[in-house]
Amino acid sequence: MWWRNNRINRLFFFPQTLSVQFLTVTASMASFSFNTTRIRTPTLQYHKPISKFVYRAKPIKIPSPLSTNPSKSRPKLRCFRPNSVSESSVSTTQEAEEEEFDEVDDDPTMELSYLDPETDPESISEWELDFCSRPILDIRGKKVWELVVCDESLSLQFTKYFPNNVINSITLKDAIVSISDELGVPLPDKIRYFRSQMQTIITKACNELGIKPIPSKRCLSLLLWLEERYETVYTRHPGFQKGSKPLLALDNPFPMELPENLVGEKWAFVQLPFSAVQEEISSLDTNLVFGASLDLDLLGIEIDEKTLIPGLAVASSRAKPLAAWMNGLEVCSIEVDLARARLLLSVGISGRYIYATYNKTPETTSEAEAWEAAKKDCGGLHFLAIQGDLDGDDCVGFWLLLDLPPPPV
Repeated sequence: MWWRNNRINRLFFFPQTLSVQFLTVTASMASFSFNTTRIRTPTLQYHKPISKFVYRAKPIKIPSPLSTNPSKSRPKLRCFRPNSVSESSVSTTQEAEEEEFDEVDDDPTMELSYLDPETDPESISEWELDFCSRPILDIRGKKVWELVVCDESLSLQFTKYFPNNVINSITLKDAIVSISDELGVPLPDKIRYFRSQMQTIITKACNELGIKPIPSKRCLSLLLWLEERYETVYTRHPGFQKGSKPLLALDNPFPMELPENLVGEKWAFVQLPFSAVQEEISSLDTNLVFGASLDLDLLGIEIDEKTLIPGLAVASSRAKPLAAWMNGLEVCSIEVDLARARLLLSVGISGRYIYATYNKTPETTSEAEAWEAAKKDCGGLHFLAIQGDLDGDDCVGFWLLLDLPPPPV
């Protein structure tokens, strides 16, 4: 059976529990570490840097009076535009366009417009977008805003600065169109974004362009890119304000009761070898299974095939309808609330549900702690599986999930 020898020997029901023999997870978890705040830092196993940050074409530099002296070398960028924080902060000269590539490469005030020449523009149908202030002041002493856009594979990358007095849906709509025109890519079918405070502006801009806006924290490429930009761009910008807190912090709302259509019948903490997880991921398309995967190579995660990945298995006699409903929620992560003996399901931008509860005993607390520890050992990687029967062979829904801290901006 699918979970044979992989399920921790405790079976839980919604909402009550059935106490069986306890078995800790950590004894079978492989030693593995993934530093989510510095994705380029290798630990016990080597983690690749984001390979798509290697650019192939020589850029054109247009200088800004805010430019600083170069320090460490950064990845090569394909095409730059002048800093648009304010009109008086931009100057364009022929001499600047002829300056050496290395100087361009180190200028944190430059903007980026890049499309991987090996990528078919028509294949990019979904974008990830952030439109928010940065810890940078312009020459007026006002916070600079920035639009950052990419696709899941980082084949498309675009950044543009804006002054704070032009932040509206019209500006965003025009910028989205300019990306399409400048890079020769079609307007996307969908745009994911993760800041609830920008929902009105983003939704209006997308609707006017016939694009489906999707509020979701499953913008992992974008989130990791913002982390990388904070370290290599923002902190080196001459207007950087150290200690500045994000203007639009991410929400962490009080969890709500789970809607009836999302309730399963029983659940269990489980674990699967990474090789088996990969098989489930590959079946998402071939077997028309509901769910979602992650590009682990892009995220820089390398895991041994025998490493056990923690997960949550949910069984229901109406497994397919349950998986279908879950598929429309942009499932982000699952965490254990140890103090209240419950599981919390994070979906979309700020949706949090009390997914399940269990009787709080020393044994169940230890088991929940072990599951969270196993997740931490895997760099936050975990999964949700939906089945008709926990001892069955078929899985009708499989979501690969990853805990990530909020971006520093």
